Amino acid sequence: MNSEKETFQSQNITSKSLFYRFSQFVGFLLGARVFVAALLTFALYVSTFFLFNQEESLRNFVFDFKVHGIIFCTVLCILAGGIINQFYDFEKDHLVKPFRTRVQSFIKQKYFLYAYLTLSVISLGVAWMISHRVFVFFLIYQFFMWFYSHKLSRILIVNNLTFVSLTLYPFFGMMVYYETFSMKVFLMAIFLFLMLLCIDIAKDTLTKSVDKAFGYTTIPNYFKSNTTKLILISLLIITMAVSMKIIARTNVWGFMSDYFAVGLFVFITCIYFLLNDSRRSKFITLNILRLWVFVGIIAMLLNGIESKL
Repeated sequence: MNSEKETFQSQNITSKSLFYRFSQFVGFLLGARVFVAALLTFALYVSTFFLFNQEESLRNFVFDFKVHGIIFCTVLCILAGGIINQFYDFEKDHLVKPFRTRVQSFIKQKYFLYAYLTLSVISLGVAWMISHRVFVFFLIYQFFMWFYSHKLSRILIVNNLTFVSLTLYPFFGMMVYYETFSMKVFLMAIFLFLMLLCIDIAKDTLTKSVDKAFGYTTIPNYFKSNTTKLILISLLIITMAVSMKIIARTNVWGFMSDYFAVGLFVFITCIYFLLNDSRRSKFITLNILRLWVFVGIIAMLLNGIESKL
């Protein structure tokens, strides 16, 4: 009888231990924002091969270990940035993202810091082996990712501009690496910058009361609701103008041409939802814009595959 009881207790402890380890693993993935890093990595590979790399063949690209090394360093920096950002936003995330915070509670914060330091050191080590210039590039990247989480994320307008700039920083690096400077790339960079800026401001509209409580000065909690709405609608109209400029003045074709054309109707839909001041409308607008960025990556991939065939 006692033997059966001990066996049951042992199995119960093992089950709890496995659940605890699994929860730690999921907590780390969420803390490091692995899914965001995976999406950015995919976007970086697609844009590098099909936009910045105009001359190199697929075979040469696959065996260009310097490019893979740079993208690997970028992924580690993004993971490290996600960890340090959640470390500084831990209290705010308790209210904004309760489920994620609950899962992350299975891991002590000091282990997140250890992971942050490890990822940062590995990234800089690999960058140093590639070249001194690449090392400096990622040193600057890591510094501003930390400085954004530590200070800049609380400063009006600077927080949005810095966040978007840091998101685009790796893409700018690849553009410089391949020396791909053209009107097409310039306009597409402006388009993506405006899209990400709209997404970041729309995200802030959903958390404005919590941001204000924790000392984050954002556009929605600094300006009146109508002013924030006007800013977002103005940015969307400018994005539409850039889309039309891309269609009219550059040689985009195929899936990318369709993407920018259909995008005009997508942005009009977003403006329609923004005119309705409900929280649900803001949430729908945010997710439409996020989805449209992802659709853009797929459109670039399909367009690139079609052009290579």
